[in-house]
Amino acid sequence: METSPLATINLAIVGVGKIVRDQHLPAVAGNPDFRLVAAASRNGRVEGIDNFGSIEEMLSAVPSVQAVSLCMPPQYRYAAAVKALEAGKHVFLEKPPGATLSEVEDLASRAAANGVSLFASWHSRYAPAVEAARDFLTGTRIDSMRVAWKEDVRQWHPGQDWIWQPGGLGVFDPGINALSIVSRILPRPVFATSATLEFPENREAPIAATISFTDAAGLDLLAEFDWRQTGPQSWDIAAGTAAGEMLLSQGGAKLSVDGRLLHAGPEQEYPMLYRRFAELIRAGRSDVDLAPLRHVADAFMLGRRKVVEAFHD
Repeated sequence: METSPLATINLAIVGVGKIVRDQHLPAVAGNPDFRLVAAASRNGRVEGIDNFGSIEEMLSAVPSVQAVSLCMPPQYRYAAAVKALEAGKHVFLEKPPGATLSEVEDLASRAAANGVSLFASWHSRYAPAVEAARDFLTGTRIDSMRVAWKEDVRQWHPGQDWIWQPGGLGVFDPGINALSIVSRILPRPVFATSATLEFPENREAPIAATISFTDAAGLDLLAEFDWRQTGPQSWDIAAGTAAGEMLLSQGGAKLSVDGRLLHAGPEQEYPMLYRRFAELIRAGRSDVDLAPLRHVADAFMLGRRKVVEAFHD
């Protein structure tokens, strides 16, 4: 599907939940490249546009849709993405882009075959200080890195049973945000060497995980993810380097070296995602980086399973 460089792109959103209301709708409303014309969801609605119960119904009723943002749980995203791509629509995938690597690779092939753009979005890569951290690490020797991504699942995902089911990723739903940053800021690819995954005895996805990584130069990298943290939440990436102790804190919002703040800025993750999506559509390209999801898959392959006490929401 060709899009005129100056034409507004007719957008639809599928899966109207908390992330759509908190992030997608404001970002789209503030982006002149897009016009939101329809939504499809089993439970949610968006006021002021046409709403449908399924993506099939929506695509049939509103053929003017040119691009679709898929925001339902990852276990259900592949089937919807296939329908949109085969209908010639550009597709934005919320993170994680799918439940498996293979299905997302198939979506990338389908997008190419249909001449449309596919965007596997990683919103945390667009946090204010991430690119500054990348620039800092590119210019120095990195000796070690520690990732601490610990939050309270009851606060961020109350009553969301899908996240504990196979394909829901459990603690890797937030943890993959950290991995998306790590895979962006490091100058060399890393790979997991060992992992421990803690599964509540009544759940099918982990509530905590510890993963050791290294790279071709022998980097010492340890990542700790936990969904049981109460009180202050932790979203920090620290690195020991030849140029000092780097701390990328608050989910990528602030960068400090040896305690001195070097970079901070306002949160603009989803507005930047939609700017990127529009750029891809205009350029006729796709952006499907699977490194963060591959790290999670590797952790499940290597991980030692540890059963812990039951979790009740």
